[in-house]
Amino acid sequence: MQIRVKCKCGEGKCPEWAVVELQGVVEAQPSFQDRLQNLEIGVLCRPSSQPVYTFKVGYHELTGSKVALKKPMLVLQKTKRTGTGDTDVGTDTNSSNVELQVIGIIRHRILFKTRPKPLISKPQPAVKEKASAPGAVASNQTA
Repeated sequence: MQIRVKCKCGEGKCPEWAVVELQGVVEAQPSFQDRLQNLEIGVLCRPSSQPVYTFKVGYHELTGSKVALKKPMLVLQKTKRTGTGDTDVGTDTNSSNVELQVIGIIRHRILFKTRPKPLISKPQPAVKEKASAPGAVASNQTA
């Protein structure tokens, strides 16, 4: 079986992606089960002065590092060829009508191998109402 692989971005100019590798299981709440596509689960940050990555998910913070892969991987999109030579995204599995489009390359992974650190924020202090001046009329009087 022969499948064509095309790259329109040019040699050495493909967008670079990374794999985020977590230890354990990330489970969605039952209310989100039908809406997982494009669901934001956290914030990934890397301070410019440090080689360490942080990933904040809810009230947890993970710390990780960037690790090079032994062999790079391609990110491919399956397309089917039409009779005119144009390509459309499809699910046809006939090898003569299918080609793979390179949309990115993965050379690194961001590895989080330690347990998450809980983020505990300080409770916000209660705002005290200012006491009114002596002899002032209160606004909540009933007639």
